[in-house]
Amino acid sequence: MNVIITKGYDEMSSTAFEVMKEVVTRNPSAVLGLATGTTPLGLYERMARDHRENGTSYREIRTVNLDEYEGLDITSDQSYVRFMHEKLFRYIDIDPKNTNIENGKARDAARECARYNALLEDMRQDIQVLGIGSNGHIAFNEPGTPFETETHVVDLAESTIRDNSRLFARPEDVPRRAYTMGPKNIMNAKKILILASGANKAKAVLGLVEGEVTEQLPASILQRHPDCTLVCDEAAASLL
Repeated sequence: MNVIITKGYDEMSSTAFEVMKEVVTRNPSAVLGLATGTTPLGLYERMARDHRENGTSYREIRTVNLDEYEGLDITSDQSYVRFMHEKLFRYIDIDPKNTNIENGKARDAARECARYNALLEDMRQDIQVLGIGSNGHIAFNEPGTPFETETHVVDLAESTIRDNSRLFARPEDVPRRAYTMGPKNIMNAKKILILASGANKAKAVLGLVEGEVTEQLPASILQRHPDCTLVCDEAAASLL
């Protein structure tokens, strides 16, 4: 695992953008695996600015997102499909038909998971962006998720619900279940870029980099990936 430690969040975001732009420049029709939450916002801001100022094109780029809350869709303010539109897609020249995410309002969860797994088989990520949860989760794969798991519906851990409640008007508004890529889908990516910022992520980052590879800390599986880069700020790296 390649570990890059930066002074703070802004430098972390700029470094992550350099990794992302190299992929997009090298392959203008690459498949980008994208993540939501606050951690990648700086990366997405830099992608949008680079497109605006330098003309980097995403016209042929395709995207797959990690996860979506069960019961939410583009009409829901806190859905991840809405998040991606508001934070990135509206600012670049990507074709909406080339963006993909699980359908949070699917009537048949098993069929939706099968559909997304088939999609991921045909669209192997050239790069997969990840954050890391304070409990070591990646995407919504909570501690105890078998490493061989593919796209599935998960009951969110209370720690994850607490972490995400800052994005909702009330903690009780946070959905309790979500669709998510499994560790097997994530590990299938050609390159992984995982970002971490803040002292609350330090214990998880320590386990990610130096701990035992265990399903009790889902991110630890990334130690087995042949091309994984962790970009984290000094606070998140404080226990390394």
